[in-house]
Amino acid sequence: MSDTYLPLPNDEDKGTAGRFGRYFEDFEVGDTYHHWPGKTITESDDHLFCLITMNHHPLHMDANYAEAATQFGKNVVVGNLVYSVVLGMTVPDVSGKAIANLEIESLKHAKPTFHGDTVYAQTEVLEKTPSKSKPDRGVVKVRTVGTNQRGEEVVEFVRKVLVPKRNPG
Repeated sequence: MSDTYLPLPNDEDKGTAGRFGRYFEDFEVGDTYHHWPGKTITESDDHLFCLITMNHHPLHMDANYAEAATQFGKNVVVGNLVYSVVLGMTVPDVSGKAIANLEIESLKHAKPTFHGDTVYAQTEVLEKTPSKSKPDRGVVKVRTVGTNQRGEEVVEFVRKVLVPKRNPG
């Protein structure tokens, strides 16, 4: 048995074939979406993200510093890049039709991600609430977990998304 973690889509998964995003009616509490494909985060990805966001901490950008002065002994990918990649993976399944991303209720970085790690994501639908003021939309609450190629959880977040109804009447 290989120690490589490869979460493949399966027949029970409600994949993205033929559509981008979901209407309010398409979400069912308890459904889980396995987002595909994964993303291998390179050193270049990490450095560019750090430069764009002005996060110049040497833990992320200076291999000598990371080796000599940190508990990890190597560069760690900046957590907001890991979060952003995993969030982006969810768009075709969760927020592709969104009117608005309303809030991130929680965000937890469980383990570090390193250059060359591949992240995967899956999302569970936790709640769905029709809008009380506008009958053409509703709020969907989801929990997304990002894992690395070893199946270790690296990031988890809970968010609420405002999505349109297919048939508002």
